[in-house]
Amino acid sequence: MKLLEGKNAIVTGGSRGIGESIVRAFVAQGANVLFTYRSSADRANTLAEEMSASGQKVLAVQSDASSFAQAEQLIKKTTEEFDTIDVLVNNAGITKDNLMLRMSEEQWDQVIDINLKSVFNLTKHAMRSMLKAKAGSIINISSVVGVFGNAGQANYAASKAGIIGFSKSIAKEVGSRGIRCNVLAPGFIATDMTDELDESTKKTYTDAIPLKRFGQGQDVADTCVFLGSDMSTYVTGQVISVCGGMNI
Repeated sequence: MKLLEGKNAIVTGGSRGIGESIVRAFVAQGANVLFTYRSSADRANTLAEEMSASGQKVLAVQSDASSFAQAEQLIKKTTEEFDTIDVLVNNAGITKDNLMLRMSEEQWDQVIDINLKSVFNLTKHAMRSMLKAKAGSIINISSVVGVFGNAGQANYAASKAGIIGFSKSIAKEVGSRGIRCNVLAPGFIATDMTDELDESTKKTYTDAIPLKRFGQGQDVADTCVFLGSDMSTYVTGQVISVCGGMNI
């Protein structure tokens, strides 16, 4: 039996990068998946069509997770399509890097809204369905930067650190109702952004990683599968680093 057989999942920011890897892994493990995108409609719809060929229900929905109203509508649509929400993966995120002296209010607000407020929005609206079922797994994607900080990323680090505090609080609030809430903190994962780095910069980063390589989206996705499955029913309030040992 597949690990997510019969489960229904939401993945925000699922059309590319880590989010796409999570969508693919969830579908491969038997889940029905609704994933969101902001602007890459063609890419998202192509992915949904490809994944639907597996026999599961896979839907791509354009939605801005930082909007409280749009998040509410997304959850409403999901329950209409799937009836229940078993797994919520809050993955949507952006970076707007700058040194603090140069960082604009807009750069701060955009990152906080999309990376952190979105987690509040989706969790709040999805929780009703999970409370009714007395079960559910919430997986929030943070970053090792949220644990250790990083120069030039005060906004990003603050948003990702906020996710950790938020998740630990939610785990304590709803654990008695059978709902779990955990955090994944990826390190350097190979994505479109890392592909743009020059070889010298890549070497500097990999030299600092005990496993001496960037991670793959699949590394994060596999951990999400574990947290979304019944193999992790006694795991909640935890921060799991998928970083090749950067946090040692």
